[in-house]
Order: sequence, then structure tokens, then C-alpha cells
Amino acid sequence: MSKFLENSTLPPTKESIVEGTVIAIAKNSIFVDLAPWGTGIIFGREYINARDLIKKINIGDKITGKVLGTDNKEGYIEISLKEAKQALTWSEAEEAIRDKKIFELPVKEANKGGLMLVWQGITGFLPASQLKTEHYPRISDGDKDRILEELRKLVGQKLAVAIIGVNAKEGKLIFSEKDPEGNEKEKIIDKYTLGDELDGEVTGIVDFGIFVKIDEGLEGLVHISEIDWGLVDDPHKFAKVGDKIKVKVIEIKDGKISLSIKAMKDNPWTEASKKYKKDDIVTGVVIKFNKHGALASIEEGVAGLVHVSEFGTEDKLREKIELGKTYNFKINIFDPKEQKMALSFVENK
Repeated sequence: MSKFLENSTLPPTKESIVEGTVIAIAKNSIFVDLAPWGTGIIFGREYINARDLIKKINIGDKITGKVLGTDNKEGYIEISLKEAKQALTWSEAEEAIRDKKIFELPVKEANKGGLMLVWQGITGFLPASQLKTEHYPRISDGDKDRILEELRKLVGQKLAVAIIGVNAKEGKLIFSEKDPEGNEKEKIIDKYTLGDELDGEVTGIVDFGIFVKIDEGLEGLVHISEIDWGLVDDPHKFAKVGDKIKVKVIEIKDGKISLSIKAMKDNPWTEASKKYKKDDIVTGVVIKFNKHGALASIEEGVAGLVHVSEFGTEDKLREKIELGKTYNFKINIFDPKEQKMALSFVENK
């Protein structure tokens, strides 16, 4: 249900990224055609913050912006170029993790824990533990001052590194000098088959999931949708780097291995299929609002969408139902095999 709704054409909301064509440039503002939703404007502080980018913009150019507000008193959609560039940079960092991209970056600084490098204007950290063997400081007594001396020898050198961790909210990047692919990776992957249950160690956490080391030189991804049967907004809440966890192999494709944490637990939809059916009146707690409406959970890990169209507007929806509160709902669609459910609000009499 949610995938279907996400594919529908909806107006932009605050924080969303939009693309449009520049239709006018004034002294201190830029106007952008955001058809079919209206006209965007970059002005005031956002114009000043992006002046270096604006110098290169001409009428007719396609530009990307981040929506700051949709209720401008003159009817414009307020957008930011600079925030969009930052958002796209973090998105590019996550893609770099997914694609195992290698970057040649100079070492800017050293501290007792590792090295500082800069990528796309963002300063990131390369822990000493993620250095290749030839660069790792071999200090037998673990003296931190001597380790720092060795690490400082790398300042100014270029290292081939991969991004292994991203936290856009905190403005953090984590790098590794170790080869993310590994020369023996294919041979290692051949050891595993679908359904294998393994012990692993969390090596990286990003907005779209958790990376888990399951063998020397081999990591797999637990996508955000495979972390838990319940709602997962932030993978960082479910694990931290260094945690030992149990995972199940759910896909091996194109030299990559996909893992699941939730597959190690009982599927709550299986039990739900024995208890619920279409048209049942159920009790559910509201666990999240999104642009399509509200998600209500009738059991741990079993949730359905209450569509905003039932209420007319998002404001009216939020007047009727509140986050964290329990209400009665009618099941309109119930498909436990696909783990989909649609609900409608039942007014208490």
C-alpha cells in the first residue's frame, strides 16, 4: 500500500527535494517553475547563503532545491539551494557506501584515534582500526602518544578510502582504507547460501540500513526494511558499531550479500492472519504520521495506513487522531502474505 501511494503524484512537502526550471532572476531573488505545483522562490537569507551558486545560474537552467515552506504569503514555495546541495551530498555519500566507491583523499589531521579527511567539503574520520596493515601504527605497548606520532606521518599523504558510515543529522562520515570489495570476496561469498543463519558484527550504520561483517573481508547489508517487523525510522536506534548480532542470508546477487535481522524472529503477520480479516473492527495505536495519512499498529509489527483522504486534510486528520493514542479502526484491506493493511477510522459513539 505504502509503495503504491509513494508512486502517486503529490505536492511537495517541507524538507522534500524538488527540481525545476529558473524562469526569472531578480536583484535578490530567483523564481523557479515547479510545475504542476506552482512557483518556487529563493530569497532573503537563502539567496545570500547560496550567492556563490547563484552566480552560475541562468534563466532556463534546471536547478534542485529543498523545500523550506509551502505557505508563503504571496503563494510561492520557498526553497533553498544550499540545503538541497547538502542533502544531495549526504545522499551521494550513502550511494558511495552502497556502491563501494573508492576515493583518493589527502590526510588533513591526525589524532590519537585515527585520521581526519575531507570529502565534498565534509570532514570525516578514519579510525586507526580501519587502516591497512602497512599504515597501522605498530606500537607494542599501546602508548597513545607514540601512536599519534606514527599517525602524524600520514598527514599530507593521499589514501584510497571508502565511506563506511554516514550520519547526516550529526554531520559525520566514517572512512575505511580497507578494500570494501576484497580480492577474495567472491570465494568467500561462495561459502554461503540462502537461509544461512550467521553471527555477525555491526561495522557501519546508515540511514538505509546496517552493515554487518560476517566473515573476514565480507560485509552484508541489513536494509532498513529488514531490521525489525515494527516501524523502523532510524537504524541507529537498533544497533551500534561493534555490536554482535544474529542475521539470516536472504539474497546473494552481483557479488553482494543481503541480510535480515527480523527474519530471525517470528513473523507477526503469520499469527495475525489467524486472528483478523477484512471488515473487522480492531483497536490500534497511532505510531506515525506521513504525507499519506497515519500508520496505526494493531499488534507489534502489524500496522496499516489510515489515508488522509478520509479526513479531507492533514490538519483535520491530526485533529481527530493523535500520535501515541489508541482508537478503533475498520480493516478495509488485509493481505498478510504481502504484509499490507489499510484501515479506516471508526468514530466513537
